[in-house]
Amino acid sequence: MLCVSINLEKYPNMLALVADYPQISVSVGVHPMAEMASSLDADYLKSQAINPKVVAIGETGLDYYYHKGDTQEQQDRFRTHIQVANDLNKPIIVHTRDAGDDTLEILRSENAEKCSGVIHCFTETMGFAERAMELGFMISFSGITTFKTAEAIREVAKQVPDDMLLIETDSPYLAPIPHRGKQNWPSLVKHVAETLAEVRNTSVEHIAQISKDNYYRLFNKN
Repeated sequence: MLCVSINLEKYPNMLALVADYPQISVSVGVHPMAEMASSLDADYLKSQAINPKVVAIGETGLDYYYHKGDTQEQQDRFRTHIQVANDLNKPIIVHTRDAGDDTLEILRSENAEKCSGVIHCFTETMGFAERAMELGFMISFSGITTFKTAEAIREVAKQVPDDMLLIETDSPYLAPIPHRGKQNWPSLVKHVAETLAEVRNTSVEHIAQISKDNYYRLFNKN
């Protein structure tokens, strides 16, 4: 299981909570909507990321849904995460919302194919998915995939190759149907697997196996 960081202030508490559980790994990074008192310091991020418990950098990326004004700080922060990920050869977890073109441009310009990673909680187009996969990024589907209004996302889910697919909880929000609107839990990821199995005309067991294999391959877990 992977606990994903969204800000550096609470990161030490998260790390302490999972320290005694070898089956739980963490990432370290700053969500694009997280507020910071100062600019993200690459050396500090790197110092936290060298911990062997850390298997990824992020969650990072761009979110223009709530922030439609000055996006430069988000972009600068995103670039810093990619640079640290490349330096440490650890994958990045990418958040993108209403920012697809800029997300892809920054991934390309910062040579993110060196570290690769995952586009998490995928809500983009198949064209976006194809360009991200060309850079070595896996595509991860969350509880949104089960929503009645998510037909376009399910269409993408049909086409992502087996070796590039992940599933996720994205707790505590985005609980899948039939639990939509309630707090999300890792155990509910089974509903995402069931939906993917249905749209891909395969078994839940197959989705479980390929997502497990891809997780271990991406995050270099034994």
